[in-house]
Amino acid sequence: MKNKNHYVAIMAGGIGSRFWPMSRTSYPKQFLDILNLGNTLIQSTYQRFLKFIPKENIYIVTSEEYVEIVKEQLPDLPLENIVAEPSRKNTAPCVAYISYKIRQLNPKGSLICAPADHLILDETAFVKVCLEALSFVSEHKALITLGIQPSLPNTGYGYIQYEQHPVSDNVYKIKTFTEKPNLELAKTFIASGDFLWNAGIFVWAVSTIVQAFEQHLPEMAELFEVEKDSFNTKKEKKSIDKIYPLCTNISIDYGIMEKANNVYIIPASFGWSDLGTWNSAHDNMEKDYLGNAVAGSDVMVIDARDNMIHVPNHKLVLLQGMNDYIIVDTEDVLLICKKEKEQEIKQYVAEVKRNKGDKYL
Repeated sequence: MKNKNHYVAIMAGGIGSRFWPMSRTSYPKQFLDILNLGNTLIQSTYQRFLKFIPKENIYIVTSEEYVEIVKEQLPDLPLENIVAEPSRKNTAPCVAYISYKIRQLNPKGSLICAPADHLILDETAFVKVCLEALSFVSEHKALITLGIQPSLPNTGYGYIQYEQHPVSDNVYKIKTFTEKPNLELAKTFIASGDFLWNAGIFVWAVSTIVQAFEQHLPEMAELFEVEKDSFNTKKEKKSIDKIYPLCTNISIDYGIMEKANNVYIIPASFGWSDLGTWNSAHDNMEKDYLGNAVAGSDVMVIDARDNMIHVPNHKLVLLQGMNDYIIVDTEDVLLICKKEKEQEIKQYVAEVKRNKGDKYL
């Protein structure tokens, strides 16, 4: 039996520029089948939450320009559950918007905020951890983040240090947050054994997160508080169009999680990846005996190994003699890039913009 006080907000407003040229401003990675599994990332995320959250309590928070794509990809989602942001202002305004909106509907609601574009392989373990977190926040004024046991010193993730004695079954108080450390620091964190990766999946009662906004981002809280009576009515869009230009561009991590003293973590292992880069896609796709991950129905690989290949199904691609490359072919762009340079794809996209304008973005 699904609990009517449980809600989820799937955050789907990002651009995903590290997955260029597949991910474009007009059609970013959350709406793509990056891993060649037959489902887009947002469809997989929606189906995962549908297992334990009532359909009418699942919300997609996205940019106004992506509303039609969401409707197309999630046709059975109630239309009023697509929440459109008028501009990109990072995650704090996004969380404030959905939290105040749900509080108006159900002051007893508990909310999971999760990105639309993460990969989770062990869905049973994921559901179990989410239900544990929802149970804890319904009884305690706590802000919870899910932490992933690190498998290697990845410098692309945030790290969270936590106290070693649980406050409840598998729930620990957080000591410190560190954003994307350098390699030496990441190695130190992993060796110490008391750090987890920050999965960016948050759980709280809506009343608790609203209090946190009042305490740590009071100007933003006031903007939403003043307009709260228009939420879930025909006046909502007008109110949001008024609020958003006045909101600070700040992440929920920096704006609240790193400042609040009622922040906790649940360590978890559920086969998680934030699918932030082409290398992470390569890691999570099936590979041939030479380590090539291939998406595309007519790809021939000769004497080539450890490549990430993503090409259209209607095109024959023959690859010979290349090792450790990202090869992505779209209708109008071909990217061939050393895997070790993947963190620089964002810079290459900026270079394309400077030289070619927005046409290929």
